[in-house]
Amino acid sequence: MTMVEGMDKVIIVEGRSDKKRIENIIREPIEIICTNGTLSVAKLDEIIDATFDRDVYILVDSDDAGDKLRKQFRREFPEAEHLYIDRAYREVAAAPRNHIATVLLSANIDINTEFLV
Repeated sequence: MTMVEGMDKVIIVEGRSDKKRIENIIREPIEIICTNGTLSVAKLDEIIDATFDRDVYILVDSDDAGDKLRKQFRREFPEAEHLYIDRAYREVAAAPRNHIATVLLSANIDINTEFLV
């Protein structure tokens, strides 16, 4: 995993569908990293190395797997900011774009305002 130059912020999501869901909502250059659901020690170390000195946001599903991932990040990556989608939607990929936009905006992430409608 290599750091993308000029990107001061990183959003960590579970899967490719989550990444696709949020990348067109975001207006500023942000790297989006997929954990693909599970997180080995090697993968976690890779993420920590790649995100050193950057603002890190965790946006995972509101389900058991997401909660487990979130706990792991809290333990290993305490400085990361956790963003939450409403439990009613359960999955980031299933949440309405306007809801995701509001969640991202609350973390001072620049979004395409058309998604706030």
